[in-house]
Amino acid sequence: MMYGNLVMGKKVKKEAEPPPKDVFDPLTIESKKAATVVLMLNSPEEEILAKACEAIYRFALKGEENKATLLELGAVEPLTKLLTHEDKIVRRNATMIFGILASNNDVKKLLRELDVMNSVIAQLAPEEEVVIHEFASLCLANMSAEYTSKVQILEHGGLEPLVRLLASPDPDVKKNSVECIYNLTQDFQCRAALQELNAIPPILDLLKSEYPVIQLLALKTLGIITNDKEARTTLRDNQGVDHLIKILETKELNDLHIEALSVIANCLEDMDTLVLIQQTGGLKKLLSFAENSTIPDIQKNAAKAITKAAYDPENRKLFHEQGVEKCLVALLGSENDGTKIAASQAISAMCENTGSKEFFNNQGIPQLILLLKSDSEEVREATSLALANLTTCHPANAKAVAEADGVDPLVSILSSRRDGAVANAATVLANVAMQEPLRAGLQSHGVPSALLGPLRSANTVVQSKAALTVAATACDVEARTELRNSGGLEPLVELLHSKHDEVRRHASWAVMVCANDELTAVELCKLGALDILEEVNLSVSRKNKFSEAAYNKLLNNNLSLKYSLTGYLSSSNIISDGFYDYGRINPGTKLLPLKDLCLQEPSDQRAVLLVNSKSSDVSPPPSMEDKSSDVGYGRSISSSSSFRRASKEKTKKGRGKKEEEKVKEEEEVSTLPKLMGEGSPEKEWYPPFDPDFRVYVYEVTKSIFPITNIKEQIEVLARYVAEKMGGKMSKEKLHNFSWELHISELKFQLKSNVVPIGQIKKGIFYHRALLFKALADKIGIGCSLVRGEYGRAWNEVQLMNESRKGLIGALPPPEVYIVDLMFHPGGLMKLRSREADLYRYL
Repeated sequence: MMYGNLVMGKKVKKEAEPPPKDVFDPLTIESKKAATVVLMLNSPEEEILAKACEAIYRFALKGEENKATLLELGAVEPLTKLLTHEDKIVRRNATMIFGILASNNDVKKLLRELDVMNSVIAQLAPEEEVVIHEFASLCLANMSAEYTSKVQILEHGGLEPLVRLLASPDPDVKKNSVECIYNLTQDFQCRAALQELNAIPPILDLLKSEYPVIQLLALKTLGIITNDKEARTTLRDNQGVDHLIKILETKELNDLHIEALSVIANCLEDMDTLVLIQQTGGLKKLLSFAENSTIPDIQKNAAKAITKAAYDPENRKLFHEQGVEKCLVALLGSENDGTKIAASQAISAMCENTGSKEFFNNQGIPQLILLLKSDSEEVREATSLALANLTTCHPANAKAVAEADGVDPLVSILSSRRDGAVANAATVLANVAMQEPLRAGLQSHGVPSALLGPLRSANTVVQSKAALTVAATACDVEARTELRNSGGLEPLVELLHSKHDEVRRHASWAVMVCANDELTAVELCKLGALDILEEVNLSVSRKNKFSEAAYNKLLNNNLSLKYSLTGYLSSSNIISDGFYDYGRINPGTKLLPLKDLCLQEPSDQRAVLLVNSKSSDVSPPPSMEDKSSDVGYGRSISSSSSFRRASKEKTKKGRGKKEEEKVKEEEEVSTLPKLMGEGSPEKEWYPPFDPDFRVYVYEVTKSIFPITNIKEQIEVLARYVAEKMGGKMSKEKLHNFSWELHISELKFQLKSNVVPIGQIKKGIFYHRALLFKALADKIGIGCSLVRGEYGRAWNEVQLMNESRKGLIGALPPPEVYIVDLMFHPGGLMKLRSREADLYRYL
């Protein structure tokens, strides 16, 4: 019910003269309807307007429903006009109404549309009475919660009078003004304007208020504006830090401690302020306060203050000198999860200081590991981050984690739903794995298998850290085996496709490490790692040192492919049984496996040269005496007789009987289908056995290996290879050397394009160079194999200059020689100008 007692004039005495005929008699109206009073807002009479506003004010005070009713009755629009009314009472009453109504969201929206901000701000003028200041500032405080209203207040110059009113003698005006300023400071333009208006001193004065709500709002405002460096300087220059420390020291003001710590946290980012606090003993008080407080939020905010400040190296140094680590370790023991998180984050920040890292080795790491088992995902993430920072580039801390039984909880976190926690845990495990004595223990905890999930994560940080952990842990063959058996290689290879540079780099690194294991390298190639890396390395923007190293590492474990792609094998590339020379292939071309090549029918393509002295059955190495008992792989008559002529003085039986030889050769050829993989598919396939090459290995091991002079070894081996491949040639008669026909006959006899190198008795450059390299590798002679054009290939060896031996001082690098296997077998041609020297030889 709304009452509007509107009495115009006073009650006249009986003896008074009657009023003029054109004057309306005084009328007293009692209205019980809000709508009636709202209609009166359009009256031209000031007293009616004043009384109507007063009645509406009392009505609006009764609750939100009444405010909504006034809005529905259309009271807002006529009231806005009264804000600029000439009559002071009308204007005051209208302002009071808006102070109350502006708390309603629908009213705020309408007020923005009616653009009344300028009229409200005008009520803050110095000449207006305090009550108008109170309700006008209240209206602005309510309005300023909305972004659009913030903009309007700033555009209409509302900030300056609000700052001025902070010094008002009325506490309500102060409260409303500072609340409005607090809301406005959410906008960076306002913060800059406040600095220009020198607002910090009057805000600091509010800290002395006897009203906690005013003090709290002042602290909240300072907590925002001191994010700016200039504001922190102004606060320091106006002894603001002293005010804040005093608040912390006053137990009766404990409800202000949390906000005061927030302001101090900002101030600690400023080196000069931190030094000031330290010099006045405030830093020790702050740490003691944080450690001894029983209020979780205070401890949490104290830790956050340390965290923010600790990002500056000089600040970290000061904190370390004040023993901040002891305080943080104590906070880890809090029962409040928020405090544990804040303390862990502070430890993470302090880890940049070497002294702090060392302190946490004995005090801190055990507590952090206990927190890894917390039920809170947030606690585990913050704790794992602290451990990641503590163990990075600090072997002693990594060892402390392992010794404190930290591996199991870290492995558990790898399956966490929080990507940050997973990435942190992977980092710690990688840091532990960097130390060989600790790495073996990781496998027993199932680390390689546990990395499968992180490797498949969609988060690039997790992918990167997981790949890095694989690189750190896969140094041991057992770890690589577990990773391979658990299916971890497939997602690792997929990461090579990543568009993220760090993911691609760490994945390449991990592949490079895994490729140390031949079985793992083969599996990686099957999964397409070599093809992906080849593609990556063709891109200038995507390749990196690890991708190139990983590619070369995989090739080094697949020398057949390496030689076909690059045409070069170094002295460290040791040819082993099962190597085959397919010939040159272009990048991106697939090299068929040896088994597939063996099962193909012979064609007019270049013969595939095979090196294999290993028989499918486990038998002792053949000697010259039992050579006749070996089962050959499709040897021709010419090759058999050639071998016999070269070694007839060492044979004991069966030699000289041509009939027996012929029968034996036919039997050897008849065994071809079985050796080529035909027959029962259940049997395991083995590469074709080359008994002649096996004999070569035996002979050079027996006769050349004992030679102590490396140059002599090379010369003797070169003559041996030339003898087995058709002997010394002359350049003039090279075109008459029918090696093509010989190779074609072998392919026909073997029913395959794959020809064992030992079966070739008429070989030219590339046959001889391959045989030389294969035999040299068997007896430890370092040499390279280089493919040239037009069927050329050669071997290069390095020898020390004999004249320099025995001299004191640094020796020059060894000299490179080409080994002549064709024209002057055993001759060594010094390689000065590669093109000229090769031209002379080839």
